Amino acid sequence: MAFCHAEQVALEGLGMIADQRDPEAFRAALRGWLTENCPAEMRDGARGEDGICWGGKRWAFTSEAQKTWLDRMAAEGLTTPTWPVEVGGAGLDRAREKIFHEEMAALNARSPLQSFGIWMLGPALLKFGSEAQKQTYLPPITRGEIRWCQGYSEPGAGSDLASVQTKCEDMGDHYLVNGQKIWTSYADKADWIFALVRTDRDASKHNGISFLLIDMATEGVTTRPIRLISGASVFCETFFDNVKVPKENVVGEVNRGWDIAKYLLTHEREMISGGAAGLTGGRALGAVLAQATPDGKLTDAVLRAEAMACEIDSLAVGLTLERYKDQAESGRGVGDASAMLKYTGTELNKRRHELLMAVAGSDALDWDGVHQGLPADWLRTKANSIEGGTSEVMLSIISRRVLGLPG
Repeated sequence: MAFCHAEQVALEGLGMIADQRDPEAFRAALRGWLTENCPAEMRDGARGEDGICWGGKRWAFTSEAQKTWLDRMAAEGLTTPTWPVEVGGAGLDRAREKIFHEEMAALNARSPLQSFGIWMLGPALLKFGSEAQKQTYLPPITRGEIRWCQGYSEPGAGSDLASVQTKCEDMGDHYLVNGQKIWTSYADKADWIFALVRTDRDASKHNGISFLLIDMATEGVTTRPIRLISGASVFCETFFDNVKVPKENVVGEVNRGWDIAKYLLTHEREMISGGAAGLTGGRALGAVLAQATPDGKLTDAVLRAEAMACEIDSLAVGLTLERYKDQAESGRGVGDASAMLKYTGTELNKRRHELLMAVAGSDALDWDGVHQGLPADWLRTKANSIEGGTSEVMLSIISRRVLGLPG
């Protein structure tokens, strides 16, 4: 199958038009481009916080190589390989997206950009946003120029998300927002926030909610980091005090934001579940565990068995995720199965870190309160059971909507 014209335009910079119908020609050209353009410092497969580029107006690049890698990938649309060319993506189909990820892994290349804008807001805008919103917000996301955070949960609306009470009043030529969000990850570093707000207080719980885009630099927006047990302050409280927001910042229809919220949550859960496959920098868990032992060998038979079980489950999660991505490409979407992916990925992440702690033994208890190292990472995995929907809620969704069990 030939590339569409838009895809050809995106790929000309990579010299991939020689044989449009041959995936292996695409692979060879992509491999050559990545090898030539990926800086050596970016080939360490770093998955930890220190290796992440979040982008945004206030982002400080850790090295010139990190900036170069982002700029080169963004110029070719490869920070968002499946997004349309018109909004800064590469327009790759599902088959070529797989090839792209395989070649990135083969080179052990870092992801050039990680972003809630890519993982969550972007898909929602592509489906529900106006053409003006797509052109305004998506290209800066692909280039890492704007950093987004999520304004969903509130002190009284966590798992019961539809109970959000942040008030959004129609003032004629603008909206006025008042309220509070909590667990807004990286809000103190974000440039914009996508938020659920209550625009009709008389409507039923799931109605009267709108999906709103708010500039964090607007007067009346403040954030306060929340110090976690791991020592980090990733989560924040975010406050809105008479915040004026242009009406054109509503995505989709007013009072129909719950539809967008549900769609976005499927992508958030896919993102969380996908993290389970890359927690050890692309290396097999058994090799990582062996490296943690003095003689480089994992001699404990029980730990070896548990490590192999984790590896098998990790492969199964990865294959299942790929299968559902193929399903989404065909137009059927992932839907409620995202709950299954999220729950499984969460539990796998926790099991991996429990194993790492077990192998490290008493050394794993060395704790200085600084948010780095194995103990902090292990503590952080506990939050996976809450963020994106608690494990209990995910199991309820699986039982009722996936397995069809009676209530």
